[in-house]
Amino acid sequence: METISFTSAGFKTGVRRSLPLLAGLSPFGFVVGLITQHHGLSLLQCMVMNGLVYAGASQLVALANWTHPAPILAAAFAALVVNMRFALMGPVLAPWLAGIKPLPRFISLAILVDHSWALSVTDMRRGGRDAALFFGLGVPLWCGWMLASTAGYLSASSLDLAPRNPIFFGALAAFVALLVPLWRGRIDLLPWSVAGIMSVTIAHMLPHTSWYIVAGALSGCMTGAAIEMRQE
Repeated sequence: METISFTSAGFKTGVRRSLPLLAGLSPFGFVVGLITQHHGLSLLQCMVMNGLVYAGASQLVALANWTHPAPILAAAFAALVVNMRFALMGPVLAPWLAGIKPLPRFISLAILVDHSWALSVTDMRRGGRDAALFFGLGVPLWCGWMLASTAGYLSASSLDLAPRNPIFFGALAAFVALLVPLWRGRIDLLPWSVAGIMSVTIAHMLPHTSWYIVAGALSGCMTGAAIEMRQE
């Protein structure tokens, strides 16, 4: 097994590669901040939620079900369902994470998001061995997320955006763009198709829930694993 490194050069490379991603992440954070203010949370509550949860998709799902008094268990369960994909994403980086010290490993996982994961997996597949790249990607994205969500919260009182305002498409556009570096060719066609079909099917069968995310992720991962095991 090749030695895994954790260098300042890898961190700097990660920081540089994260900068274009901020263009897609910032509108997402801005929208989360707007919605948080509209649901009556304080600025401190907004910052704590964004800093600790740091998962825009699950936060939007939880806020969509937010009422007064707040449904704590329902909101927490909704966030858990959406974030279960991270339980599938984290082990993919095990070759890197297992080779570094516990502190940087746990901090890196604490700021794990789809964007940093996608670029890190791409680099790892190409033979990269510097785990600091993952850490360098994550830190600026977390900082940008905090700034954008705080700005959205502070701007909520002076903005009245229509539901179909283009800014709300920013998050989805960023996720779609992440598919480009992950595409490996025909080998990905079947798992991605299965995941998409399963997600759409479950979304129609169980509307107004988040189970379609888990169903799509699990079906796609299982299909991909079966294909790779058969090839081996």
